[in-house]
Amino acid sequence: MNADADTDLTARLTGLVDALRVHGLRVGTGETVDAARAVEVLGLADRELLREGLAATLLHGTAQRPVFDAVFDLYFPRVAGGPEGGRPADRDGLRERLAAALAADDTALMARLAAEAVDGFGGYGSSPGSDGWSSYQTLDRLRPQTLLARVRDEARGRDGAAGFGDRLLEDEIRRRIEEFRRMVAAEARRRVAQRRGRDEVARRAVAPTADRVDFLFAGKDRLAELRRTVRPLARKLATRLAARRRRAARGSIDLRRTVRGSLSTGGVPMRPVLRRRRPARPELVLLCDVSGSVSGFSDFTMLLVQALHDQFSKVRVFAFVNRVDEVTGLLVHGAADPEGLGARIRGEAALTGWHGSSDYGAALGEFTERYADAVGSRTTVFVLGDARTNMADPNLPAVRALSRRARRIHWLNPEQRSRWGTGDSAALAYAELVDMRECRNVRQLDALVGRLLPV
Repeated sequence: MNADADTDLTARLTGLVDALRVHGLRVGTGETVDAARAVEVLGLADRELLREGLAATLLHGTAQRPVFDAVFDLYFPRVAGGPEGGRPADRDGLRERLAAALAADDTALMARLAAEAVDGFGGYGSSPGSDGWSSYQTLDRLRPQTLLARVRDEARGRDGAAGFGDRLLEDEIRRRIEEFRRMVAAEARRRVAQRRGRDEVARRAVAPTADRVDFLFAGKDRLAELRRTVRPLARKLATRLAARRRRAARGSIDLRRTVRGSLSTGGVPMRPVLRRRRPARPELVLLCDVSGSVSGFSDFTMLLVQALHDQFSKVRVFAFVNRVDEVTGLLVHGAADPEGLGARIRGEAALTGWHGSSDYGAALGEFTERYADAVGSRTTVFVLGDARTNMADPNLPAVRALSRRARRIHWLNPEQRSRWGTGDSAALAYAELVDMRECRNVRQLDALVGRLLPV
């Protein structure tokens, strides 16, 4: 390998590491050195072997793998398939060849067809080649998902096999189709990267890890992925809370008794006296807006707190849209269905009156009237919602009354701080009365819950 090739390879590896860091992955100097040694040992001949070697040296968990794979495809792309901007593609012919490749599980041919498909159907613009490349446009025109029946018939050799074996075969074919879709996306990113630069595309065109996705913009797939992280995150937070509780149990210095004890040593406080702390698990109340896009954030946080149930003497959960209702019983400890929680709450609880829009003022007022006994001097209240009132009265007196009764109130807002107070947002008005924090993704929620939960 000549010097120019060595320089290019070094630039690719350091670019890969920098892009992973931009997406929040912790990659240190030691991991980077290990990755360079892996490249030296594995070489470039087998791209998939190199992918696995770099993943093993750079990653700390499987949740980071989707980001790694997308970035790896930019810095170590497949060999381009065919000249860009060539003859118009034959859609029917390409679909026939794709069906054969899917039936045979020929990944090399699928990769070539992905490049050909992007070349033929993914370009847009008016420049001689193309102004850009779109995987969505490519897949929309090619529609590989409609090949399932044809591929199934070809794969099973038309032997009439049916039953459970067919269902397994269809699942496998769906996996292959999804793999082809990923190849098309990677090819489109590769071509955009050639034009705009790998570093720029790696920063802006690669989907972030699930813990960095905004709750308000997370789709069903991402929310399902987040729900799977509830238990591991709860275990980590429980360990953190237990450590805080042990430190707090030691008590603070009793200055008066310490000074009195120092008289025997000439005024030198040789033996500090600590106040005895009476350990008592605190109470927790959640007030959750479950309307619209905010519901995904509320559902996830409810599940997280429910998983931490044993850390508190009492946990009560209330949901609202423009009316409030207690839903603690719907989060049975250890038996809450993560997938159906939101639908179950909206189906079984009385959350709306004569209209279906959120009304924080009405809901908070009803809570202070109906459920005043839920909040006391040992209670920490968490309000979850974006504080958008649909131009209704925010009912600040109800919040003042609640803050006087509670030990502490924290409001977690999934909207970006710069949007607070815009339009129908009453966030800035509420923030003058309670502690309001921006909480847009799981990473922020992890940090906030670990720091704000009482001990």
